[in-house]
Amino acid sequence: MRTRWWAGTALVMPLFLSPVGCAGAAAPIAPAAASLTTVVARCVLTLPDAAAAAAARARLTRQADRYLRGRPGRIVYSAHDLVSGVRLGHGAHEDGLITASGVKVDILMARLARRDRLSESERDLASRMIRRSDNLAADALWWRIGGGTGLSAYYRRIGLAETIPGPTRYWGGTRTSPADRIRLLELLVDGGGGLSAAERGLVLGLMGHVHHDQGWGVSAAARTGDRVALKNGWVPRPSARGTWAVTSYGRVTGPGRDLLLSVQTDLQPGHGQGIQSIEGLARLIGSRLGTLTPTRTGPCAAHPGV
Repeated sequence: MRTRWWAGTALVMPLFLSPVGCAGAAAPIAPAAASLTTVVARCVLTLPDAAAAAAARARLTRQADRYLRGRPGRIVYSAHDLVSGVRLGHGAHEDGLITASGVKVDILMARLARRDRLSESERDLASRMIRRSDNLAADALWWRIGGGTGLSAYYRRIGLAETIPGPTRYWGGTRTSPADRIRLLELLVDGGGGLSAAERGLVLGLMGHVHHDQGWGVSAAARTGDRVALKNGWVPRPSARGTWAVTSYGRVTGPGRDLLLSVQTDLQPGHGQGIQSIEGLARLIGSRLGTLTPTRTGPCAAHPGV
């Protein structure tokens, strides 16, 4: 983006007048100075500062890496701001972490992509599944899309190559990468995935009105007044020494930003520690996002009057 603005400088030019007296006689010359002010415009451009932006992103990446090293378990993330184009991530293509309830958005999208309209009972199931993370509602819709086989076909259709559905009835065992979560969000925001604008609005609307006790996670990246649409997942893992997998992904929008963020964790000592890790990282990214696109000013190259 380039912005032009004009800075004015004043030039003062004296003008001397010689009046003529009555009866044509020459009157004594009494110089009187009048000021004529001319504004000379100077063209100035505001341009992105690529070098400063790269340095700012590198600093934030180092800070995020230091933060993650101080937290328990494994934590990976991916971020994409649709306004500035900024992308950040660590382990963004690691696809061995489970989604837990995060897959419920996928289930709803796959059901909507079948092109037959949702029945009233299915609308109720969808609302309970996303807003309250109701597992029984997810069970019902899981089988209506053909279980893992149907969801796998949908993933191939929309290009989620790093996501594998859970086995048999265990939809919560779906494995994915932060990059694929961002891809899913991009489809919801920008279009694609076989969904109409109204259907995408339905999904994002449900994600924007989750039950208050499930509003934690990537929402920590939001400023006062920003809007958040998210889906979280959490599950204990007895087979992994009793640790937890905790995930959160979603969209944070407001003046100057449209942030898509996915944070996945596993091997967490508990549910609360997983939430703390996600929110600490989200808060860091959200607070620094506005500093990642610095600008510089300079004169226009030529023809300043244009």
